[in-house]
Amino acid sequence: MNKSTASTDQTTPPSQPWFKRLSLTTWIFIALIGGVLVGIALQGSPEIADTYIKPFGTIFLNLIKMIVVPLVLFSIIAGVVSLDDVKKVGAIGGKTVLFYLATTACAVTLGLVFANIMNVGAGYTMPTNDLSYEATTPPSLIDTLVNMFPSNFVQPMADATMLQVIVIAVVFGFGMIAAGEKAKPVIAVCNSLSDVCIAIMRGIILVAPFGVFGLICPVIANNGIEVLRPLLWLIVVAYVAMICQIVFVYSGIIKLFARMNPLKFLKGELPVMGFAFASASSVGTLPINMECTEKLGASKEVTSFVLPLGATINMDGTAIYQGVCAIFIAQVFGFDLSLGQQLTVVMTCLLASIGTAGVPGSGMIMLAMVLTSVGLPVEGVALVAGVDRILDMMRTVVNVTGDAAVATSVDAMQKRKTARLTKRSASSL
Repeated sequence: MNKSTASTDQTTPPSQPWFKRLSLTTWIFIALIGGVLVGIALQGSPEIADTYIKPFGTIFLNLIKMIVVPLVLFSIIAGVVSLDDVKKVGAIGGKTVLFYLATTACAVTLGLVFANIMNVGAGYTMPTNDLSYEATTPPSLIDTLVNMFPSNFVQPMADATMLQVIVIAVVFGFGMIAAGEKAKPVIAVCNSLSDVCIAIMRGIILVAPFGVFGLICPVIANNGIEVLRPLLWLIVVAYVAMICQIVFVYSGIIKLFARMNPLKFLKGELPVMGFAFASASSVGTLPINMECTEKLGASKEVTSFVLPLGATINMDGTAIYQGVCAIFIAQVFGFDLSLGQQLTVVMTCLLASIGTAGVPGSGMIMLAMVLTSVGLPVEGVALVAGVDRILDMMRTVVNVTGDAAVATSVDAMQKRKTARLTKRSASSL
């Protein structure tokens, strides 16, 4: 009897079905490939993809956008308060902005180098007589600084103006630190709301494969292979430069500053890259990026501050896009950009990456600014407008991977600094 009971207790549980054993990352990439294949199959009737498949992607992206504003607000408040020192917040913010500016400079330089070496516009005889593009007036640096500070609390939340949301969160975080003991009940509420937002975000991410499929399929069905063919070399050059940014620049940052194996970092970021490629939305990818970066060992205090800031102002992928497209348009129009003009492109991209933060269609606005700065016709934007979505998918991957690399590096540097201070205090005693 006892032997029988013992053998029953030791019986191994039935194995899970194969589809439950696959990770979310695997499902996202299966959905991505499936969306591409179905999109190719529906090229003859893209209205089917737009009518019956695209709504799944739209609903999923709407759910992500719905949770992003409260997530950013309460996460940054919780992050600032947890640092418990205004000077510490300033130190982390300073490192973060310097990292973002440095990686953006590397990105646009890479774009220009690859565009020149690979002769991105060679052999193109595109008709340019009928091109037209009405450039949106970009905000000036002063306007950007003024617009960062909202006139009321509610409007930035409704409009999802992320720079203003970040400013509100930082101001309230500083206020809670200054209020001391009296702010503890409010801090507890903000921490709880942050946890609630993260729980909702995790629930939404569970259905990410359906959203990814719904987002990528209509893009392929509407654009198709034929539309991409005339601009295929531009896409290849841009993608090669963006991949090099990830493989060399971000891996170097991770190795040097975070002292982490770059392969471990890139493997941990795979779900983020997959979702970013399908959605082409840095802000929409923010929740899953926060989760993956924390799994890599970064503290919640740093990720909740650095990543939302990066999703708003860090545009490494877009900077590469500017560099490659500037050379492409110059060559198509028969211009030869000097070294000085190409340095002007670098500086313009650096300023524009912050100046156009949070502006809809910022890639096109930035490109118009870059073309104007070196005397190229703004109508050239129309040349690349047809494949902007294809380029946007990969530049979003670069943007969010750069955010994660900076967050991981800043966190590692802060931890080492804390360890040194602790050791110094212990030795002085």
